[in-house]
Amino acid sequence: MPRIAMLTGGGDCPGLNAVISAATRTLQDGGAQTVGLLDGWKGAVDGAMMELNRDNTSHIIGQGGTILGTSRTNPYKKEGAVEKIKQTFARLQIDGLIAIGGEDTLGVATKLYEGEKIPVVGVPKTIDNDLSATDFTFGFDTAVNIAVDSVDRIHTTAASHHRCLVIEVMGRHAGWIAAYAGICGDADVTLVPEMKVDIDEVCGVLRKNRARGKKYNIVVASEGITFKEGEFVTQQQELDSFGHVRLGGIGDLLAKMIEKKTGYETRAVVLGHLQRGGSPTAFDRMLGTRFGVQAGRMALAKDWGKMAALRGNDIVAVPLNVATGELKVLNDDFRSLVDLFSR
Repeated sequence: MPRIAMLTGGGDCPGLNAVISAATRTLQDGGAQTVGLLDGWKGAVDGAMMELNRDNTSHIIGQGGTILGTSRTNPYKKEGAVEKIKQTFARLQIDGLIAIGGEDTLGVATKLYEGEKIPVVGVPKTIDNDLSATDFTFGFDTAVNIAVDSVDRIHTTAASHHRCLVIEVMGRHAGWIAAYAGICGDADVTLVPEMKVDIDEVCGVLRKNRARGKKYNIVVASEGITFKEGEFVTQQQELDSFGHVRLGGIGDLLAKMIEKKTGYETRAVVLGHLQRGGSPTAFDRMLGTRFGVQAGRMALAKDWGKMAALRGNDIVAVPLNVATGELKVLNDDFRSLVDLFSR
């Protein structure tokens, strides 16, 4: 009887438990045993695990976060960690792994498969929706709905106090959340990492809208935006184990710049981890479930080195190295939409 492990790595994300539940059901119906490695790649290195079965995964589809825990551990940054993963596989008699994560988690999975011949299947998870080879990642729909709801609520406060409010949303290199939240939330200006920011142009739009009779302004900004002469705005300059700076603070900076240049009372609201928490939407529950079933089927068929992906309305298998080859950023169509609704 094959023994298949699962892990969830990187940031938590609505829909992770739906994948775990569906993959467990599919694998066990196919005659396999399932185990969960705890806290991402850390559990694979340390050998920390829990048994997974229909009983302990049958009621978690609507639960946020991940029952397996997560971390941003990068085994390629820890001496001897890759060898320890091999030892974990041997000790726990693991025949294959389903890795559920974003670009970093699946990047490690790709290296382990190509360099160490570890049998692995990937499932794309990120609220940023920035993984190539899949039309959508689960978690994105939930995060966007939280962001849009927040922008809707901010309108009434901004209008009551005649203020400009800046809403900072997640998005390191890709502006999908900001684009959806800004346009669907009827923001005056939407700022995304794919388009350099000219603060004078931003303030010009805000002034123009005030001149038309509007008594308040809304600006939605991705955390990773850059100015025409500048770099990321960060709270801390140290890098995580995957080489990423810790982002944050762009909302406060924008608010100060806008107030100084326009004279409008301006405040910042940082949605932060609210976008990742809570119960997943029905779309993310279904997408996570479909991904989990596909991953389970690939593992049973020993179709390693691939990732489950959404193409149109079909769930397909794509090579891991293709899926993690490059980030999916806003295309020209979405950039033009952002530009059109930020004038």
